[in-house]
Amino acid sequence: MRFSLLKAASLVLAGLTPLASAVTANDVLTSNSLGSCLDNSPVRATYFKVAFTPINETATFEMAMTTAYEGKVLFDIHILVYGYLIKLQADPCTITELKGMCPMRAGRLPGNWTLEVPGSKNKLPGIAYGIPDLDASVRIIVNERKDDGTAGGSIACIDTSITNGKTVDLIGVKWATAVVALLALASSAVISALGRPNTAAHIAANSLSLVGYFQAQAIMGQTGIHLPPLVASWTQDFQWSMGIINVGFMQTIFTWYQRATGGSPSTLFQTGDTLSVHVQKRGLDYMETARHVVKRGVNIASRAISEVTPRAVKHILKRSGNQTDGLGGYVVSGIQRVAYRAGIESTNLFVTGLVFFCIFAIISAILIVIFKAITNQLAKRGVLSQDRFLEFRSTWRTVLKGVLYRIAIITFPQMAVLCLWEFTQGDSPAEIVLAVFFLLGFLLILGHGVAKVYAIARASAAAHRNHAYALYSDPHNLTKYGALYVQFRASGYYFIAPLLAYILVKAMFVAFAQNSGITQAIAFIILEAGALITSSVMHPYMDKPTNSFNIAICIVNFLNAIALLIFTDVFDAPGLIAGVVGVVVFIMNAAFSLVLLLMIIISTTWSFFRKNSEGQYKNMADDRASFIRSQTDLNTKKELDALAATARGDEK
Repeated sequence: MRFSLLKAASLVLAGLTPLASAVTANDVLTSNSLGSCLDNSPVRATYFKVAFTPINETATFEMAMTTAYEGKVLFDIHILVYGYLIKLQADPCTITELKGMCPMRAGRLPGNWTLEVPGSKNKLPGIAYGIPDLDASVRIIVNERKDDGTAGGSIACIDTSITNGKTVDLIGVKWATAVVALLALASSAVISALGRPNTAAHIAANSLSLVGYFQAQAIMGQTGIHLPPLVASWTQDFQWSMGIINVGFMQTIFTWYQRATGGSPSTLFQTGDTLSVHVQKRGLDYMETARHVVKRGVNIASRAISEVTPRAVKHILKRSGNQTDGLGGYVVSGIQRVAYRAGIESTNLFVTGLVFFCIFAIISAILIVIFKAITNQLAKRGVLSQDRFLEFRSTWRTVLKGVLYRIAIITFPQMAVLCLWEFTQGDSPAEIVLAVFFLLGFLLILGHGVAKVYAIARASAAAHRNHAYALYSDPHNLTKYGALYVQFRASGYYFIAPLLAYILVKAMFVAFAQNSGITQAIAFIILEAGALITSSVMHPYMDKPTNSFNIAICIVNFLNAIALLIFTDVFDAPGLIAGVVGVVVFIMNAAFSLVLLLMIIISTTWSFFRKNSEGQYKNMADDRASFIRSQTDLNTKKELDALAATARGDEK
């Protein structure tokens, strides 16, 4: 079974190789990272850098070591790239640049040397030079050299991660995805105000699903599972959807707030002293590390390691999600790994997400008030006709409540994960109170809305034998609570409850099972399988295209959950398997995200420029369009009824 898996993975990797460019003179694999993998070693490396140049098949090493060992040594060098292992051995007594280590003497030992690696260009897969966020590492083991020239016991071990200089953790990807998603959501509101409810409903439903998919990507990166560097970087591109956005001055304020409310902020990014911090990789055998001094103002979001002051260690290590590597280093994983890669102190993460939720909600409310004031003034001055945006101007308070409900649905995954996770961190008493307040607030507000929708739908079914009648004929209900049910078919109004439950349960596993990646992976598989089966069998969304859109998202989420289980190493698969799966996961999600973005962009743009945008969507089976009446139409009908009553002499 192990052989067949290796063979299959090798074939997949061979198929991916053409995607990478051929080896050129500019290709080089480098590292300046440093991590120890042997406790109580008499040899300590203080600087390490390796550069492998495939065009001439040489590896150049630069290192500085302090040693208390005296005697002859041998270097065993293991280079691992996507499961491909190259083993080399170097004898300082045969390398001119290392004559100072033959024999090794106590003290500081600088060493710069070049080692020829014949045939290595053909041994390493081509994707090592073309695929970003290389999953590669180098381990150098310093062994005693016996009199017969063979290796004896190990006296030192150095781990390092390798990079080809390419990454998918790009600010451009973050901005592009965020702008498209936010513009699509805003467009649905504008189109609704223009009197095109059917078009607005479709764009809103697809936009919500798109943001939900982005959040699922971000949550995958927050699991306490080792992720291949490529997958970790890809999921980092979507952390904005969870409110994880680094703004320098805000982080300073958050640190002050935490300290002022009795907390102990971590200081990973405010130090000049050194303590290694490792980003968790599979097990602790090969860790993605980089040892360097972090200074203010330096962009460290894409780096794999930082330095911390010793005085911060007691605050860092006491937190439930943190762990040491047994060698004086500090390991970040899961949500803390995401915070670290974003350049945010882990103790500031909860407040960061909370504040950006508040900013989002406040800005949305302000924009609605401003739009109402502008349209009122333009109507008074005759620039706009009196009936233009009349419904919005007459019911803007209800519109505001409906928008806030929509924001609550969009940000519920973010707040559920961060609030529940804060309970395990206890960053400060005030932050725990905020977590309780906002989590309960979300649950009560959304719970009230769901209960109201249930009551309206059941009353409608009892009185009219049709769920859609009361849900869509009353403009007040539609405007205020529509965000909870318009994306579903009328008889599937109840689906919002299991959807919110799914989000909450998923958030619980993310927040509370940070130290058990296998638990998270299995839970994700069960949840995503349930979501996929339910969506495929029940077809709860408004029409066939919307159901297909969401079923496709469920399929990709389910495949991602399976990949997470593979990344946990529960199957004890070779490193090649995880590397190949990581590349496949990236390609699948990148292609799928591009397709979704293009669909949203095209449909939204088409809706603005097409005169009869309502005609591009078929009438839905629940016949909701025939029940939808505007508030102005309703008021006109009331006025006509009143006039008729007066004419009949019914008015008292």
